Amino acid sequence: MSTKKSFLSPSTKENLRIYRYKFSRNKLSVFGLILVCISIFFAIFAEVIVPYPESIGSFVDYANASLPPSAEHWFGTDQVGRDVFSRVIFSFRGALIMSLVVLVISVPVGTILGLIAGYYHGTKIDAVIMRISDVFLSVPSLILALCIASILEPNMMNSMLAVTIMWWPWYTRLVYGQASSISEEYFVKNAELIGASKAHILFKEILPNCLSPIFTKMALDVGWVILMGASLSFVGLGEQPPTPAFGQMISDGASLMPDIWWLTIFPAAGIAFMILGFNFLGDGIRDMFDKGGH
Repeated sequence: MSTKKSFLSPSTKENLRIYRYKFSRNKLSVFGLILVCISIFFAIFAEVIVPYPESIGSFVDYANASLPPSAEHWFGTDQVGRDVFSRVIFSFRGALIMSLVVLVISVPVGTILGLIAGYYHGTKIDAVIMRISDVFLSVPSLILALCIASILEPNMMNSMLAVTIMWWPWYTRLVYGQASSISEEYFVKNAELIGASKAHILFKEILPNCLSPIFTKMALDVGWVILMGASLSFVGLGEQPPTPAFGQMISDGASLMPDIWWLTIFPAAGIAFMILGFNFLGDGIRDMFDKGGH
């Protein structure tokens, strides 16, 4: 009689069980995971969820302009009659796409450079990589992103490029600190003695021991990237009308406060919703990889 083999080894199953227990122990982390799942659901199924999909584009209905929140328009309408709820829900997509693109590019680049600099700690390679990183880190993130985005044509793609250019050094600095100490450990020295390649040492010996802080920072950085993207959009350097974006909607409604308050409050609440979710999730990931936890 044949027994069904599991794809996971007993030790892997046990580790997953421990990770799940550590994560679920923090109720705020579970709450954050729920918020993140809701945000992703909004982003994927925005066209299906929104009650007025025409409001996503250059729709005009002056007869229903600037209406306050009601049963028909949950978040009210803007100056040209577009449904604010529909536009807020659709803005989740742009915010998540920006976070995904920025982190997918900046994390591997920053991690690889950090690994190389950490492994060759004290050499010219270390000095060159870290001095370049320090140049980027010496300028406030938002100022640097604004400078880069203002040089380029204002659109979503260029705003993502601007944020990516100033984001990778944070991961280089983070991984550098980890790799420079791990490279002195006995298991790394043993790998060198048996003739292991540099690529094997970097990606098989050092990198796995750096994943915990990387994953934690990634979860926390999603909120910061969303906030950075909203800031660029607020000053007109991000997503361009009529496509909705959180920062752009807040900017449009700021001059109309407090009379037409819903144009600003609800997009700001959308940003807070996503940032809280990813920050709580990041805390859970940190607890999950905490070796001192019980």
